[in-house]
Amino acid sequence: MPVTGQTSAILGKSSLSLSWPQEGVKQLGLLPWLSSAGSLQLKHAGSGSPWATIQAEAAIPLKTARYAGYSIKKTLTPVSQKVDGQYQPGDVVKVTLTIQAQSDMSWVVVDDPIPAGAAIQGSGLSRDSAIDAKSGNGGDYADYIERRFAGYRAYYSYVPRGELKVEYTMRLNNPGAFKLPPTRVEAMYAPEVFGMSPNGVFKVVGDGK
Repeated sequence: MPVTGQTSAILGKSSLSLSWPQEGVKQLGLLPWLSSAGSLQLKHAGSGSPWATIQAEAAIPLKTARYAGYSIKKTLTPVSQKVDGQYQPGDVVKVTLTIQAQSDMSWVVVDDPIPAGAAIQGSGLSRDSAIDAKSGNGGDYADYIERRFAGYRAYYSYVPRGELKVEYTMRLNNPGAFKLPPTRVEAMYAPEVFGMSPNGVFKVVGDGK
């Protein structure tokens, strides 16, 4: 029987809803944690019997890598660097993510953070250097790429078992010591299959310092 009507989720005073019919797997959304004990209520008003996957998330600092289907190795290679051994504003860095997948999987997302103020090359903006962009962008065979202020994100409709190599370049613009969140690989519709690798402090030294 086709699914019609509306599915809702209620936790404390917060609620979410999704109207049917929908194509494919849809995310209902995120609900905030309660300050005290409570119960999650899932309801469906309409025909059919949709199923739901529930996941609890918490902002806990990652100290060691966690691999559950994917392993990640991150390599930084200077493309242009004013001073050997240290990064300064204006330097360009190539980022290489070597990912090992334990099994074939559809719809996989790779998410890698960048220092605040850095610019990922290859967006087509006038400030991009064509040489810098050619030094590594495109995420191999990614179906869609987001070059965001916070980081590089690539979506793959299918990732086979074995090695996946993702490359992009970024230009550093601001000095500082940047504490970056983990690099993450996840199967979008199987969140139990993922890989997370912590990033150390990324230091960009100001000119003349």
